Amino acid sequence: MNTLEYPRIGERLYHRVLDNGLNVFVCPKPEHAKSYAFFATNYGGMDMRFCLDGRWSDTPAGVAHFLEHKMFDTEDGNALQDLASNGASPNAFTGNDITGYYCECTEKFAENLRILLRFVSVPWFTAESVDKEQGIIAQEIRMVEDNPHWRVFMNLMAGLYQRHPARVSVAGTVESISHITEKTLYDCHRAFYTPENMVLCVAGNVDPEQVCAIADEILPKRGSGKVERDYGGAEPPEVAAARVEAEMEVSTPIFQYACKCDPVPYGDQTLRMQLLGELTAQALAGPSSPLYASLYRQGLINSEFESGYEMYSGCAFLYAGGESRDPDEVARQICVEAERLVREGVDEALWQRLKKAAYGSRVCGLNSFENICVGQAKSFFDGAQALAFPEMFDTITCQDALALLNTWIRPDCTTLSVVRPKEGTR
Repeated sequence: MNTLEYPRIGERLYHRVLDNGLNVFVCPKPEHAKSYAFFATNYGGMDMRFCLDGRWSDTPAGVAHFLEHKMFDTEDGNALQDLASNGASPNAFTGNDITGYYCECTEKFAENLRILLRFVSVPWFTAESVDKEQGIIAQEIRMVEDNPHWRVFMNLMAGLYQRHPARVSVAGTVESISHITEKTLYDCHRAFYTPENMVLCVAGNVDPEQVCAIADEILPKRGSGKVERDYGGAEPPEVAAARVEAEMEVSTPIFQYACKCDPVPYGDQTLRMQLLGELTAQALAGPSSPLYASLYRQGLINSEFESGYEMYSGCAFLYAGGESRDPDEVARQICVEAERLVREGVDEALWQRLKKAAYGSRVCGLNSFENICVGQAKSFFDGAQALAFPEMFDTITCQDALALLNTWIRPDCTTLSVVRPKEGTR
């Protein structure tokens, strides 16, 4: 077992690659009573086209999310109930490029880990249970489609991207999930729930050797390799639409304004770009920025306004958004401020404060076992090391942020998504 030391933050990880190809990371915290396990696959809503057994398959939007829901069903009952009755708090989530299952407990950790690994690795579906789940998920989709914040974000993604599947909702649509069958689920499980495509991250009062022994005991002895994926070819640099509007029952317009950035290559640069993107967004429109103060004074934004940076495999974007009586004016001022910063630079004192705050936030996040495990899993899938952030912060300069801000100045790379009040709702 390899030991990964991170002396600047006082953390240590144990790492082993099992014979079946599964990577296991364990962060022992013997001073705590709680333990947390996160079992994840490098598979999410974007992975709709892949090659299995030498043949390309196109699956409906929403399969990864649907599969996550169904994985808790077992031939003997339901794994959620088994874990809960055993004193654990279990759950799962599906993102654009990851699906993760986790449980947290203060006792019977070994037993709970066995349950977690077993139900995720051994699928059990029937036509009847799939039909029933279609109705349940269809109701969830209808509910989220009525959420203006979801609508403004999905319209933003559809405006930013011409081909990349990040423009499609992770949950799919009521129509798309109607085409999912038990065979669809079994095929996707066989393709993506293979040890080489997964990672197990554990933190807490645990023994690394015991964690690996349990994984060896429960999981398949051999993996079936990683599958090839297709995200629709090279994404053009230009956005699909500069503006997307919708009307819903809101009292104040809701908006998201974003610029399409270059995709980040696999490797250590993913962590560096995540840190740089977050710092750049804060320098441009974060709560400590001159722009934020100016927009707030003008009454153009409120405390709901936020900015940030997101990236998935093959795509990345800077964004800012919230509520505003005049989204177009906010977007215009964001562009003006980006141009000013590129021309004049970011105030050095502000830049240093932002870096210290971002660094401190990352360090505080280490108090959460969930942050440690989920962050490690995501960074592993990106080819990076989440706990190496101190060294990455050292390499980031203000000039790097200004180079990234240049994206805002390219009008063919920005999209404004607005959800306006319907007539009579103001």
